[in-house]
Amino acid sequence: MVLALGIGASTSIFTVVNAVLIRPLPYPESGRLVMLWETNPRFNVGVDTLPVTPGSFMDWREQNTCFEQIAAFGASQLNLSGAGEPERLSSAGVSPNFFELMRATPKLGRSFRDHEENPGAARVVIISYGLWQRRLAGASDAIGKTLILDGEGYTIVGVAPEGFQFPRAGELPYFVGVAANTDVWRPMTLGDEFINRKRANHQLCVIARLKPGTTRDQAQTEISAIAGRIEQGSPDNQGVGVKVVPLSEQIVGGARRALLVLMAATGLVLLIACANVANLMLARAAARTREIAIRAALGATRPRIFRQLITEALLLSLAGGLAGTLLSQWGVRSLLAVASKNLPGAVEAGIDLGVLCFAVAISMVSSVLFGLAPALGASRTDLSEALKPGAAPAGGVQRNRLRSLLVISEVALTLVLLIGAGLMLKSLALLLDVDPGFKIEKALTLRIALPVSKYSDASKQIAFFQELNRRVADLPGVEAAGLISSAPLGGGVYAGGFSIEGRVAAPDEPEQTADRRMISPDYLNSLGIPLIEGRQFNDRDGQASTAVAMISRSFARRFFPGEDPIGKRIKLGGRDSTRPWLSIVGVAGDVRDTALDSDIRPCVYLPYPQFAGSGMTLIVRSSVDPMALVSALREEVWALDKDQPITDLKTMNQYVSESVAARRTNAMLLVVFAGLALVLASVGIYGVVAYWVTQRVHEVGIRIALGATPRDVIKLIVGRGFGLVIIGVAIGLVSSFALTRVMSSLLYGVSATDPATFASVSLLLTGVALLASYIPARRATKIDPMIALRHE
Repeated sequence: MVLALGIGASTSIFTVVNAVLIRPLPYPESGRLVMLWETNPRFNVGVDTLPVTPGSFMDWREQNTCFEQIAAFGASQLNLSGAGEPERLSSAGVSPNFFELMRATPKLGRSFRDHEENPGAARVVIISYGLWQRRLAGASDAIGKTLILDGEGYTIVGVAPEGFQFPRAGELPYFVGVAANTDVWRPMTLGDEFINRKRANHQLCVIARLKPGTTRDQAQTEISAIAGRIEQGSPDNQGVGVKVVPLSEQIVGGARRALLVLMAATGLVLLIACANVANLMLARAAARTREIAIRAALGATRPRIFRQLITEALLLSLAGGLAGTLLSQWGVRSLLAVASKNLPGAVEAGIDLGVLCFAVAISMVSSVLFGLAPALGASRTDLSEALKPGAAPAGGVQRNRLRSLLVISEVALTLVLLIGAGLMLKSLALLLDVDPGFKIEKALTLRIALPVSKYSDASKQIAFFQELNRRVADLPGVEAAGLISSAPLGGGVYAGGFSIEGRVAAPDEPEQTADRRMISPDYLNSLGIPLIEGRQFNDRDGQASTAVAMISRSFARRFFPGEDPIGKRIKLGGRDSTRPWLSIVGVAGDVRDTALDSDIRPCVYLPYPQFAGSGMTLIVRSSVDPMALVSALREEVWALDKDQPITDLKTMNQYVSESVAARRTNAMLLVVFAGLALVLASVGIYGVVAYWVTQRVHEVGIRIALGATPRDVIKLIVGRGFGLVIIGVAIGLVSSFALTRVMSSLLYGVSATDPATFASVSLLLTGVALLASYIPARRATKIDPMIALRHE
C-alpha cells in the first residue's frame, strides 16, 4: 500500500509532465517549428517581445534562407448566425501556406490558395473538425456550403483534420480574446499595410519551419541580420530586434517550472515511501535472522540468499507498481479536472507506453532502494551467533542504526515538502487577500462583439450599446450597469504610447506607455471603483464635445508627481502623433487589470462614445444573485438583435478564481503530497519506535521491576524517537533553505526562506512525530514485569 501511494503519485505527475514537457507537440516534425517576435526596448509595455509588423513579416519571408516556410496569423472572433442559436466563434486569419507549413492536410476539401490573400478575393474558410461535427453534423457534403459569419457569407473549402488545433486557447501571447480553441481559419487579407510594408502596427504572430539541419541559433543569427538591414533603411525600425523561440518552449511557458517542482515533490514522496518500506523490510529481516542462518547452514551461499531477498523485494515493488499504475489513472483524471486549463497540452495526457515504462522503471528502482540494505544485512548473518539458543532477533546495532538513519531521512524529506506546501499556501492566502481595486461580489459580465458588416459605422455601434446599457440598467435587481472595452482580469488589455503637453522627451528616452480602456459614464459605479479626484464621464461627453480622459491613481503619481493632473492634457500615440489633445477630468482608483499578482499599471480611461468600438463588455451590479439575471440579459440583447451571440457570461468572482487558478492548483497538489509524506513519516516513526519497544520488552520489564515510573518509561522511549526527529528536522531545514529558492517564481508576497513558515512547519512536524513516538511509549508502560522477565 505504501509503495502504491508513492508510485501512483509519481506516475500521475509524470503522465502530465510527459504530455506537456516530453511528448512532441501534436504537429509533424514539431521540433522544427519556431515563433518569431519583434523586440523594442523603447516600448515599455511590461513584456520583452512584441507582435510583428506587416513590413517586417514581408521582408523576413522574402529574404530568409534558413526557413522552409514562414506564415503569419492573427486572432479574431466571429459571430455565427443564420441557423440555430447564434454562436461566437474563435477565428484565425492565416497566410495561405499556413496548413502546408503545419503539415495539416484537410480531412475534406483543400487548403487555401495563394491568390485568396489578395484584397477582393472570394471569402472562404476552413472549419475545425469540432465545428463540422457540432454545427454540420459531420455532413460529407459540407464543402461548398455557406456560413454566415459577422453577417457575411463564407464558403467552406475545407475541414481541418481531426485533432488539429493551432493556435489553442491560452497557449500564445497576444492571441487576445481567444477563450476557446480555433473554430475557423480564414486567409489573411494582405491589404495596403502589407503592400506599403508598414512598420508601425504590431499586429501579427509569425510561425516558421526551420529547414532540415538548421538550428535555432543559426536562424536567430540570420533573422537578426535581416532586422539590422531593415533598421538601416527605415527610421520606424530603429532599435527593433527579432527573437526566435521554439514553439514547444513558447507553448509550455511558465508551466515548466511548476511541473518540475511537482515532479520533485512526488520524487520526495516516493523516497519517503521507500524509506518506510525499507524499515519494514529491515524489521522483517531481523525477525528472519534464524531462518536465514539455517538456510546458510544447509548450504545456501551468500549470493543465493542475497538473490532470494532481492527477488522478494522486486516482486513486492512490482505489485506496488501495478497497484500504483492503476491508482495513477484516477490521479491523472483528478489532476486534469483541476489543472488542465493551466497546463498547455495536458488534455492529451494519458497512460501510454512511455508512462508504463516509467512505472516499471520506478518500481525497479524502488525495489533496489528499499531492498538492497536488508538483503545485504541478512546475507551477512553470523551463523554462530544466530543459531545459539535464545539469540536475539534484533539484527544488531548496525541494523538499528540503519533504521534510525532511514527515519531521519523520512523526517528531513517530509520537512522539505511541508515547507514547500506551507510557502505555497501562504502565498495563495496573500494573493487572495489582494485588493483588486473593485468590488467583486454580485457583479456579472457579458461580452458583445458587433459584426462590422452589419454595424458599419460608429453611430450604429454606439446606438446599440447605449440602448442595451439603458435597458439593462432598468431591469429589476440591477443597481448599476456600465460598459468597458474589456473586463478587469479578463485579458485583452491594450497598452499604447502617449505624450504630455509641454513635455519634450529626449530621442533616446523610452516611450511612455499606459493601458487604455474605453468606458461608459456608469462604469466606475458598476464595479465600485472609487473616484479620487475630479469627475466621472457623463452623457455630455459625446462625439461633438471636447475630447476628455480620466487617468488612474498610479498614472497620476507616476507622470504628475506633486501636481494636480486635472486640466492637464495628454495625446495618445507616439511622439509624432497627430491625434487631438485630451483634457484630464478625473482620477480613478487603481485596478489590477491583468492578474491579482501583477503590478498595477498606469491606465488611461477614454469616454464611450468619444472613442467607440464594435466590441464591449457590459458590467452589471445587482442586488440579487447575478446569475439570476442571465436569461433577462439574453432577452434584452436578442430584442435588439436576434443574431447577436453573447460570450464571457460570468461573474467577477469567476474572473478572480481563474486569475489564481494556476497558483491554487500548485498549492493544492503540494499540500496533498506533503500531507501524504507526513502520514508516511509518522507511520515510519511509529514503526521504528514500536519495534524498538518490542526488542526491549525484557529491559523495560526490569526497569519497571526496579521502580521506574510510567513517566520514566515514556521519557526513555519518546526521547529516542524525539532525538531522531530533531536530527531530521535540522537536516530538513538546511535542505529547505537551499531547495525552496527554486520555487521563488511560484510565490507571491512571501520569501522562499520565510522564517515564520519554516518555524511553524517544523513545530508541526515535531508535534506529529512526538505523538507517533508517544503511542508505543504509552503501551510500554503497561508491560507486566513478571511476563517481561520470562520473555527470554
